[in-house]
Amino acid sequence: MGRLVPAVTRAFDVLELFLEGDGTLSAPEITRRLQLPRTTTHELVTTLTARNYLVPVPERPGRYRLGVRTYQLGSRYAEQLDLAAEGHQVAREVADTCGETVHVAVLEDMDVIYIAKVDSTHAVRMVSAAGRRLPAHCTAVGKMLLASLPEAELGERLDGYELTGMTPRSLTDPDALRAALAEIRILGVAGEQQESNPDVSCVAAPVRDRTGGVVAALSVSVPVHRWSEDRENELTALAVKGANELSERLGYRIVR
Repeated sequence: MGRLVPAVTRAFDVLELFLEGDGTLSAPEITRRLQLPRTTTHELVTTLTARNYLVPVPERPGRYRLGVRTYQLGSRYAEQLDLAAEGHQVAREVADTCGETVHVAVLEDMDVIYIAKVDSTHAVRMVSAAGRRLPAHCTAVGKMLLASLPEAELGERLDGYELTGMTPRSLTDPDALRAALAEIRILGVAGEQQESNPDVSCVAAPVRDRTGGVVAALSVSVPVHRWSEDRENELTALAVKGANELSERLGYRIVR
């Protein structure tokens, strides 16, 4: 790795300050927060403004906000995003960490479609494959995605829909499903106990795009003989971490 250029690093430090608070800052605030000399701050702000990365706030003299150039760069980045490709990369990282099968799925009507899958290092066959469709209410990713829908939209999708089970433990009663989804909304994660495969349990977390909307879910699937409360807690944290990583790749800002 080559040497970092201090002036460029400071310029990015300035720009990243605008991700916080109300999105406006004055030169003295930048100086104080980055512990920079006033002349350095003045030069950085002047340069960034000249290149349209910062612009003065007309109604608030002395303050600046991000300029159109940052929007153009962000838009170009968003145009180049491929959810399946990004999802596969993150799924690979999660699978390498835990050794279990990792999926990324999206919702279509009342089904989930798996857009990425990385297999476990163990010799256990899963019911899913990239491109395969399964009933959403029988899977952790599906329940996570259903729980993320507005209540009115969820009602429309459930109206007249037959909840067919895949195993004896599948949720086939609408009231039971609604109760499960309500709990998922509170917890922020979803679980599945042998509901799509009698030999597998699963945990899932939501993936958000730059608007904050849930566009996918990431899950970790485990054979029941390796499942335990401690393992569930460990994999839930890993699923959340992976989903957050994928969300950040899609432009969502995680507040830490």
